[in-house]
Amino acid sequence: MKEISRKLKGDIERLTNKTFKFDDRIGEGWFSAVYFLKTKEIAEKYISNNKITMQFFQKSDAVLCGTDEAIALLHTFAKNPDKLDIYSLKDGDKVSPYETVLTVTGPYQDFGYLEGIIDGILARRTSVATNVYNVVKAARTSGTQKPVIFMGDRDDHYTQQAGDGYAAFIGGSTAQATHAMNEWWGKEGMGTMPHAMIQMFQGDIVAAAKAYNEMYPNDELMVLVDYNNDVINDSLKVAREFGETLKGVRVDTSKNMVDKYFLRNQHLMGKFDPRGVNPELIFALRKALDQEGFQHVKIIASGGFEEKRIREFEKLGVPVDLYGVGRSLLSIGVSFTGDNVLLNGEPQAKEGRKYRPNPRLEKVEYFEQS
Repeated sequence: MKEISRKLKGDIERLTNKTFKFDDRIGEGWFSAVYFLKTKEIAEKYISNNKITMQFFQKSDAVLCGTDEAIALLHTFAKNPDKLDIYSLKDGDKVSPYETVLTVTGPYQDFGYLEGIIDGILARRTSVATNVYNVVKAARTSGTQKPVIFMGDRDDHYTQQAGDGYAAFIGGSTAQATHAMNEWWGKEGMGTMPHAMIQMFQGDIVAAAKAYNEMYPNDELMVLVDYNNDVINDSLKVAREFGETLKGVRVDTSKNMVDKYFLRNQHLMGKFDPRGVNPELIFALRKALDQEGFQHVKIIASGGFEEKRIREFEKLGVPVDLYGVGRSLLSIGVSFTGDNVLLNGEPQAKEGRKYRPNPRLEKVEYFEQS
């Protein structure tokens, strides 16, 4: 059983290194800034009896993520981790600017060199979780929550997929493109066909869909319909062929292309930007499907969607049923800072920084890491 299942059932409080599988070189200082490593050595030699409190915060309204990972890091690589006093919020908590999300108290030389790694974990995970949360929120502007598919596999290095997928899950996305994105939270990747599949059937969208349906008969049939830049005609072709079996069509028209529907109906042009996946195209697609009795076919929109664009679509009542979102969810907009704010229990911090107690923090109990 995956740890996330045990956590969601309440059997454990936090995920551990059984989930995160840290690189052993972290313990060698390989990923730590050199000045942290030098400070560790100086503290060991000259002031080994120090006891500092390190406090972590950021400067936005955000959805916190990465606390389980940061705590597992400390429990795996800190010296005497069972003697550290750790207090933390939890993944998924809403946090305010400058709110303390994590404190660690103990000898600097036991854990201080992990500061930058913790900052990075919290920054990336919180950024993705917050981005996804905002997009999911935008996707219910119309009053109905539209699902958001996390499709960020091509927008960053593949090694980031598991952590990004978990952060996206914390932010509210429960459908993701790859198995790796689902690794930490226990599901499987989802998806139907890329443009490459249609290309191999020489642009014959019906033939491609038939092959897919025969190969994966237990999947819900969702067909990509923009390959020939004729979304409405191709959607009707597959709808007529598959009827109730067809569950949805995905529109992914390039932002530099004008669909052939508008070239056939040039009297519609001039009042809006006809390029890409635009509201008028989706309205026309929904109308065409409904007129032929295919009200059950859902419309998935992807290609360049982000919070603002989704909000605009929703305010206009554009009949999108699911949004596929990628690149915009991976932008790093939240940065964390770790400050040493107490020395041997007394205030001692960089000018302008101070200890900020947070009654929401919960004490973290030590547990062995694998």
